[in-house]
Amino acid sequence: MDPSHKDPNQLGLSRHHIMDSIDKSLKRLQTNYVDLYQIHRWDDATPIEETMRALNDLVRAGKVRYIGASNVTGWQLQKIVELGRTMGLNKWITLQAQYSLLCRYTEWELVEICRREGLGLLPWSPLKGGWLTGKFTCDMTAAPADTRVGWASEKEGRKSQAAPDFQQYAHSEKFWALDKVLKRVAKSKGKSVAQVSLRWLLQKDTVSSVIIGVKTLQQLEDNMGAAAGWELTQQQMDDLDAASAVEIPYPYEQVWRANKAQGRRRP
Repeated sequence: MDPSHKDPNQLGLSRHHIMDSIDKSLKRLQTNYVDLYQIHRWDDATPIEETMRALNDLVRAGKVRYIGASNVTGWQLQKIVELGRTMGLNKWITLQAQYSLLCRYTEWELVEICRREGLGLLPWSPLKGGWLTGKFTCDMTAAPADTRVGWASEKEGRKSQAAPDFQQYAHSEKFWALDKVLKRVAKSKGKSVAQVSLRWLLQKDTVSSVIIGVKTLQQLEDNMGAAAGWELTQQQMDDLDAASAVEIPYPYEQVWRANKAQGRRRP
């Protein structure tokens, strides 16, 4: 869904674009089907029913095994789930969303929908552009140029919520408190800070896998070291939850406070 494309038929989630895109993708990949096909974001210019029917037809045609969504809001995801039921379509099974120790907002609605509706959550930016790797220290005055944070800091307009620049956390007492907890846990487990950050996600009950991005073989091997063979203790999970907690807005705070009084859990 490239907004810079000049051909209006090569934009958005219309049936025409979906059908054309899958055929081009299969040709490039030199395969007959893909395991998982996800929409990248909601398209206000196309009725979601049209999108869902087109994707369902791809499953029936054998070109796609499973369907998922990415970067949608809570109401959008729930609407997709409910329409799938009423229209008798194949169930969407995944949600790809930004989620990390520095992005807990995903828990307000999306995590709970995944839990209740049986969707697997696939967190992207699990290390928040490198901030959750332990490579930064509070005495630094700038990010190294060869890091993603350095890239985001280099030019105006590069930084974003998903790719924070150096100033985003360099002077944040809350971030450095979290960094301290991460490094303490990593030392006690004999693991890297990045591995602990990824492991925290992998132990969340709605998370099926995490989406990583690496530049070197060493980074890949380190990230993969979070996958199996060890676990964080419940106390360590609780400590990381507490250190990364964000202020909860209305109405979520009121709902969760009531649930806590009744002995129910938060995400």
